[in-house]
Amino acid sequence: QVQLVESGGGLVQPGDSLRLSCAASGRTFSRYTMGWFRQVPGKAREFVAAIHWSSGITSYADSVKGRFTISRDIAKTTVYLQMNSLKPEDTAVYYCAAAYQGWGRHPSPEQYDYWGQGTQVTVSS
Repeated sequence: QVQLVESGGGLVQPGDSLRLSCAASGRTFSRYTMGWFRQVPGKAREFVAAIHWSSGITSYADSVKGRFTISRDIAKTTVYLQMNSLKPEDTAVYYCAAAYQGWGRHPSPEQYDYWGQGTQVTVSS
């Protein structure tokens, strides 16, 4: 059974950095796309970034391009989201997700098969 466990959220000030981690287990992820999404109350879940597990190819939402970096550690089966220059509008619950052979459709949350429980990120002065 696939498990995705996020960690690393918290309260930070504008301009600060934060690194989220997603520990993945229960499957060989070589054919998976791993994604990060975020959601605020009353709004749809929003694509943030994705990485193709085996090739390392990455994709970002325009709103985070140049500030966020997604990466993975194959040995640790962990996906990271390094978030720099955080803004108040980045405040949300951040979710890690896994999609089997999902590259190409990766911005769509409906393509993902497994989700973590989410971690809160709050950016406020």
